[in-house]
Amino acid sequence: QVQLVESGGGSVQVGGSLKLSCVASGYIFTYCGMAWYRQAPDKKRELVSSISRDGSTTYAESVKGRFTISHDNTTNTLYLQMNSLKTEDTAAYYCAGRYMNFGRCVPNTWGQGTQVTVSS
Repeated sequence: QVQLVESGGGSVQVGGSLKLSCVASGYIFTYCGMAWYRQAPDKKRELVSSISRDGSTTYAESVKGRFTISHDNTTNTLYLQMNSLKTEDTAAYYCAGRYMNFGRCVPNTWGQGTQVTVSS
């Protein structure tokens, strides 16, 4: 049974840092790898960052240069280091396992989410 469990969220001030973790139990890290998504109140869930099995990464424009995604193959744990946080980063953050569907990597497994709140 696949289970993704996030942790590391919290409340910080603008400019602060947080590191999110997602322990993936029973999940096989396939070509599409894993990703972090976030959803702010009254907004659609958006892709923040992804990492594939070959180590390639993607970032949303809004977080480039501030966030870093990584994956520990030994513990099958996904991380998101978030620096220089802004109020607009406030959201529930979800890790997701992804798979290839018609040539695209799409999420098919979700964690329960962890809240990040950035205040000025």
